[in-house]
Amino acid sequence: MQFLIRWVLAPLVRFVWRPRVHGARRVPLRGPVIFASNHRAAVDTAVIPLVTPRPVAFLGKAEYFTGCGIKGKLLARFLTALGYVPVDRANAKAGLAALDAGRKVLEQGGAFGIYPEGTRSLDGRLHRGHTGVASLALSTGAVVVPVALLGTDKVQPVGAKLPRLAPVEVRFGEPLDFSRYEGLENSAAIRRAVTDEIMDAIAELSGAEYVDSYHRRPGDQAAA
Repeated sequence: MQFLIRWVLAPLVRFVWRPRVHGARRVPLRGPVIFASNHRAAVDTAVIPLVTPRPVAFLGKAEYFTGCGIKGKLLARFLTALGYVPVDRANAKAGLAALDAGRKVLEQGGAFGIYPEGTRSLDGRLHRGHTGVASLALSTGAVVVPVALLGTDKVQPVGAKLPRLAPVEVRFGEPLDFSRYEGLENSAAIRRAVTDEIMDAIAELSGAEYVDSYHRRPGDQAAA
């Protein structure tokens, strides 16, 4: 399945959508790496692994991996091959479970993808990042590669079940090294500073307007 993803599906996607990819050479090919990206559509989590020069793990709902029958088993194998890591998001401690899952990937020298905003941006702006990305970087020593995705909201608009043909652009920034803060991962101020530096890099890459407040979906009573 991994062979099919990397050598059949990925080239097919690149042929059909022809994404413009910039800065892929900046991605470290070895060692723990965090891909921190803006988030515009559900398809983002498929786009990044298909254009990076190394496998990238993302979080996936645990129920996607427990389906019954041939369809359920094929879905689980497909998501595993894409690099998805199952997490029970219904659990009251889902946030901690997500960080633990990411930490395990990074401690094994892998690459982990995360959206610091925590959810898709519905207004096209880049919102304040949650500090989980900083916690992972500081506790594992992983470098952070900022990523900007453009056009994926046109490929899969909110409510669309199937992707559409639309121009897509992926921009990788210079890796950010936070080793200067080694041993300070328990400092809330340091985590905030690291997160803000990451968000600044994403904002510069994407050209999106930055809003210094957490993203709120319609109907939310309070920001997460």
